[in-house]
Amino acid sequence: MTDYYEILGVPRDASAEQIKKSYRKLARELHPDVAGEAGEERFKDVARAYEVLSNPDKRQQYDMGVDPSSPSGGAGAGFGNGFGFQDIFETFFGGGGAPAGPVPRARRGQDALVRMDIDLAEAAFGAKRELQVDTAVVCSTCSGNGCRPGTDLKTCEVCHGRGNVQRVARSFLGQVMTTAPCAACQGFGTVIPEPCADCSGEGRVRSRRTLTVNVPAGVDTGTRIKLTSQGEVGPGGGPAGDLYVEIREKPHETFVRRGDDLHCTLQVPMTAAALGTVLELETLDGEQEIDLRPGTQPGQVVTLKGLGVGHLHAGGRGDLNVHVEVQVPAGLDEEQTELLRSLATLRGEERPEPRLTAAHPGVFSRLRDKLSGR
Repeated sequence: MTDYYEILGVPRDASAEQIKKSYRKLARELHPDVAGEAGEERFKDVARAYEVLSNPDKRQQYDMGVDPSSPSGGAGAGFGNGFGFQDIFETFFGGGGAPAGPVPRARRGQDALVRMDIDLAEAAFGAKRELQVDTAVVCSTCSGNGCRPGTDLKTCEVCHGRGNVQRVARSFLGQVMTTAPCAACQGFGTVIPEPCADCSGEGRVRSRRTLTVNVPAGVDTGTRIKLTSQGEVGPGGGPAGDLYVEIREKPHETFVRRGDDLHCTLQVPMTAAALGTVLELETLDGEQEIDLRPGTQPGQVVTLKGLGVGHLHAGGRGDLNVHVEVQVPAGLDEEQTELLRSLATLRGEERPEPRLTAAHPGVFSRLRDKLSGR
């Protein structure tokens, strides 16, 4: 087979970007307007090599020893004149074969996926975000047809615009007529005599653009937002695929999210828990009052309704659950120690009887252990 890697001057493990870069360089050097007739044949070889190596499926076939640009499709010549078993199968059993007419150059582009980091407030309330994406867009120089300005597509002289050719091959079954995609035009029915210098005949170029993404309330890590027709423009200036924006929510320094509910820990002195108090708590909605009843116990949960994360695709919000952590004072001075001893005497707790109970971790402790993987 023809060594397409050697023609383009790239190694066999070359990336798609290396192949494209080498092709563009050679296409400019060998273009008939630059090299004249002397470079015309080489220009055609370079174009054929790029057509195979730039297509992942064709490149895979080529690396396996099959030349997809050859009239026989690169099949083995076990039955003579390059006629392979696949030709026989398709002829007698209708295994696909060539399409009835030329295939369109404009094809739908691939879908694209990008990731976007958001904070908890944006997930709770929703937001509008600007997002920069690097995708393929229609080439503005040739408007997507792949031809140099002032030129146009030319009907293929081999298949006369049909996109496929018929050939008669000899096999052990006798002479068989088969239909295959035209190798000269790759089944398009037309050729690009003078490719656009900016897009190398692809009809599309890569460009960075800015999109506005509407992030709905209630999204979470892994949520994907679909932006229709904002993905890659297809070959030949074909319609664009879709763009998917995958959300990654950044951890918050105070609140832990569980579904649409939020959890946090509020540390209060022992005296405040015993006597009761009103405290100010900074939430996503601003400062909110927390009313601690007298005798509040460690691990008790105070729920603030509707101060959590908005429900995705539904009204309302989750709750904010405040887990109370009672702080036992340490480093008491003599006066404070005496006061606590007097309190213990009044409550009959100078020598309390120990009471053992089963260990039941609180809700927030279980949540924290689960999130930390314990």
